[in-house]
Amino acid sequence: MNKDVIYIEPDDDITDIITKIENSKEKIVALVPPKKAGVFRSVVNIKLISKAGKTAEKTVVLVTVDPSIVKLAAATRIPVTKNLQTAPAIPEADIEINEVAEEEVLSDTDDRIAEEIDRAETEKLAEEEANEEDDKDEEEAEADSDKKPKKDKKAKAKKASEKSGNAFINWIKTHKVIAAICGVGIVVLILVLVWALVIAPAVNITVGIRTDSSNFSETVTFVTNMADEKASEGKFYLEEKKMESVAEVQFEATGQKNLGEKASGEVVVYTYFKDKGTKVINSDATFTINGLTYVANKGATLSWDGETMKDCENNGKASLVNSGCQVSARIPVTASSAGANYNIAASNSGWNTTADVGVYSDKSMGGGTDNIVTVVEQADIEKAKDELKTTKEDENKAKLLSSIEGNVIVIDSSFTQETSAAVATPGAGEEVKDGEKPVLKATTTATVYVVDKTKVEEFITAKAKLEDNQKIYEIKDPYIENFVKGDTGYAGKLKTSYAVGPKITENDILEMVKGKGIGDAQHDLKNIYGVASVDIEKSYPWVTSVPNDSNKITINLEVKEQQQ
Repeated sequence: MNKDVIYIEPDDDITDIITKIENSKEKIVALVPPKKAGVFRSVVNIKLISKAGKTAEKTVVLVTVDPSIVKLAAATRIPVTKNLQTAPAIPEADIEINEVAEEEVLSDTDDRIAEEIDRAETEKLAEEEANEEDDKDEEEAEADSDKKPKKDKKAKAKKASEKSGNAFINWIKTHKVIAAICGVGIVVLILVLVWALVIAPAVNITVGIRTDSSNFSETVTFVTNMADEKASEGKFYLEEKKMESVAEVQFEATGQKNLGEKASGEVVVYTYFKDKGTKVINSDATFTINGLTYVANKGATLSWDGETMKDCENNGKASLVNSGCQVSARIPVTASSAGANYNIAASNSGWNTTADVGVYSDKSMGGGTDNIVTVVEQADIEKAKDELKTTKEDENKAKLLSSIEGNVIVIDSSFTQETSAAVATPGAGEEVKDGEKPVLKATTTATVYVVDKTKVEEFITAKAKLEDNQKIYEIKDPYIENFVKGDTGYAGKLKTSYAVGPKITENDILEMVKGKGIGDAQHDLKNIYGVASVDIEKSYPWVTSVPNDSNKITINLEVKEQQQ
């Protein structure tokens, strides 16, 4: 085990020796007294040395052959050795410790207190003796006026006090307020010095590292099954991130609809039979004139038996028989749409019908009214769907990306969004009330893939071509380019750039500067290859050295510059 050898100087007192023991960094402290070492000839000092060693958890050894010191060491159980090469041992010797020596074991503070008490008592006794002496002088003066004049009581007391007491103690007693203020000031000063020299000193060291920038580009693949991941080979697991949201968009309705009453009336349908026959007019038959369409309210059947002339509307006139037998029927109709424009007069011509018969109206159509309102057209809904997809996609993407947590790389080009069937309110063909806008709602599912950024950076570090004395200080945000899905899975190009500099750690810098002066620490750090700048910020102006306490040293490594 290593030991610390301390050579005591002749003018070292017991406080200096104890300080050296406490400041020693070794567990064994060997004290070598000088030839004339009065401090080692007091049993009290030897005991204080022994106590200091125990308090500091150190073994104190005396290197001496002086019999008196050996005896005192035996009494205090301190190991002694003749020289530094001989094993120490506690000497066996008898020594009587008298009462005076035992009293010297008191601490310095207790000694001073006891001394002040003794001096105060002595001073009091001196004052009493002076008073008694003055009384005696006064009695003698009355008996014999030719004798010496009586002495001044206060002068005698002062003289006795000066003989028996200490002037400093007397001053304290006569100036108690000033002494108290001075005492408080001394304590405050000591505390300030302890804070300023021990607690407050701290440094913040910023080391600028000169780096070179390199580009990285590597083709990698991706899998959707975690068990298939091999990050060290450039095969990364794709983690899917999803977010569902209900999106809606307002749109303009451009359609118009007449919600008024529909006109109604009747038409006459007819046909000619040259022979026996039947003609059926269905109930959904339509009749059109001048672009206006009317729908049959019910069907009709036209027929002739081929013989009974009275059934013919030509009344059996021989001149008309050759054209055939005319048979007709009346069919009630309603306009296909509302509007007053469907109110028309009777017309014998201009009619068309889906039925294979002739048609005319001998009565006017009436009852149609106008009530024009705005309605939703299907085209309006389709336009709103496109707007919902384009405008809400960016919004949903931003929300999804902001919700992703963890150290991951987002593959931006993998983003997709699916929208469920959109529902418009009001629906197609329905009225939009005044002051309102129709709304299109749909549930969207936004999806994007991410990969573990830590694994990607480890792959980049492993693939980068570094020298033994280099390390990567910073990897710029890696990204995936040309992300595509193939027959065997996904693939893409991993790209980034990184800063390469000298291989030096914060701990290396910490161990290099601890306990050094500010200037020396700055000089040593600047001499490190690859260090571009050193800035040491002191906690207070009076700090001149870097503390030995690592907790009071902050190290910051900064990439100072990059070269392409």
